[in-house]
Amino acid sequence: MTEQIDTQRENQTIIQKQRDRLNTETIMKGKGISRLLPFLGPAFIASVAYLDPGNFATNITAGSRYGYLLLWVIVFSNLMAVLIQSLSAKLGIATGKNLPEVARERFPKKVSLFLWIQSEIVIIATDLAEFIGAALGLYLLFDIPMLLAAFITAAGSFAILELQRRGVRTFEAGISVMILIVALAFAFQVILAKPDIGAVALGMVTPKFQGVDSILLAAGILGATVMPHAIYLHSSLTQHRIVGRNPREKKRIYKMELFDIVIAMAIAGAVNLAMVVIAAALFFKNGLNVDDLEVAFNQFGQLIGPSAAILFGLSLLIAGLASASVGTMAGDVVMQGFINKRINLYLRRAITTIPPLVIIWSGIDATKALIMSQVVLSFGIAFALIPLIIFTNNKNLMGDLVNHSLTKVLAWIIAAIVVSLNLFLIVEMFI
Repeated sequence: MTEQIDTQRENQTIIQKQRDRLNTETIMKGKGISRLLPFLGPAFIASVAYLDPGNFATNITAGSRYGYLLLWVIVFSNLMAVLIQSLSAKLGIATGKNLPEVARERFPKKVSLFLWIQSEIVIIATDLAEFIGAALGLYLLFDIPMLLAAFITAAGSFAILELQRRGVRTFEAGISVMILIVALAFAFQVILAKPDIGAVALGMVTPKFQGVDSILLAAGILGATVMPHAIYLHSSLTQHRIVGRNPREKKRIYKMELFDIVIAMAIAGAVNLAMVVIAAALFFKNGLNVDDLEVAFNQFGQLIGPSAAILFGLSLLIAGLASASVGTMAGDVVMQGFINKRINLYLRRAITTIPPLVIIWSGIDATKALIMSQVVLSFGIAFALIPLIIFTNNKNLMGDLVNHSLTKVLAWIIAAIVVSLNLFLIVEMFI
């Protein structure tokens, strides 16, 4: 009886491998857009982390205080994001494992436990930003009390998680549509704001600060743009998606995934730039120092019109709901990877709603809570980024997909910049 069961399992394994091989061969033989489509999706889910409500808070504040001065920070952060997300995707393709799983295998147990704890803290900060942002969007659009809006947001986040039960593709499609709505909303607002194109171009290519506060805000932008949980998540999204049977196929899969990353990060970067540009063109130009999203919503209505305010509130709501569901996915990945434990996604979602509900109930200013959450996120980047660089530099682990010399140098430069900014933030906080 046991031999029959073993034989059946062996036959099932062979059949599954044949199906996987056929699927891979069919995908590889495709041409044009039909060849690219199977690879689109993972980076779009990861890019939601770059469009969460924390970005709204830091970008609007940056634009209203410093005009177009800090646009280069977003450009630089987005270029960093492309490299970082490509490393994360490459790790999943090369090893068939996600970043937390590789860390658990290669680091001592205590180190893995520490990385899990700090990553959960980062994800709590992420959830805080996303939850408060979505609730604030409801409050602004429908004048619903914040606490009631928070409970509605909780229900909405559970509904989006339900998309996962319909399959990965359905979830990716839903998230992609939400990103598209946010992108179109801000594109329309940029047209209405009529920014100074010359000043925009100059701000994007001229690295410059204006006092300590601008550096602190730049660090917040970095924390809001290069998200630690997106680094963990992306490797998980690519590890089993399309499995290469040999080094040659893995390299081809990685090259195709790069298109996904560039497209998704370009859209996310454009939206972040648009937020700063709109704030600079409307608020900074009129001498308004707007560091509160409710004030920004009202000013949009006064300076442009009700349609602009509605689009802003709608974008905030959609971004919050989408990023909340992605944050929950990331939490599942880091727990399973670092400590090999799992809890139900809906239970995790329920637990992570508690901190933002407490903050909203206590009456703490929502925008300030959002900005501070981004500073917490910036501390977590190094703990995700440094192991990622170490692993992707390892020839024995990565094979032919190991980082090239230039990639190694750029990756360590980025890590050094991130760590330096974090140290600066710590010193400033204590002072």
